[in-house]
Amino acid sequence: MPPNSLTHDFKDTVNARVQRDSAFAAALLDEAISLFLNGEPETARLILRDLVNATIGFEELAIATSKPSKSLHRMLSAKGNPTMDNLTAILKVLRKTLQVDIKVQTVACN
Repeated sequence: MPPNSLTHDFKDTVNARVQRDSAFAAALLDEAISLFLNGEPETARLILRDLVNATIGFEELAIATSKPSKSLHRMLSAKGNPTMDNLTAILKVLRKTLQVDIKVQTVACN
C-alpha cells in the first residue's frame, strides 16, 4: 500500500520541503543557530543533521570540510560534541549551500 500524505515519514517531508523551499531551509538553519546560542545544542545538532541530509549530504560535507563522513554523522547526532572549529566549518558549508548569511543580534530580556 503506497503511503499517503498522512503517513509520510517526517524526515521525508522535511527533505522535500527543504528542496523546494529555500526560505524554509534558511529558517531551519536560523533555528539551529538560535538553539545553539540559547543552550539547546542537542536539538540544534539534529536540525543541522536533517538540513545536511536534505541539501549537500554527508559525503559532500565531508569533502568540503575535510572531515570523515562518519565523524560528521557523530558530531551531528543528539549526543554529538563538535568542536567550535568543526561547527564553524559545517555552518560555513551550509551557508554557502543555502546562499545565506548569518547575522546574530542580542535583545534585552524583560
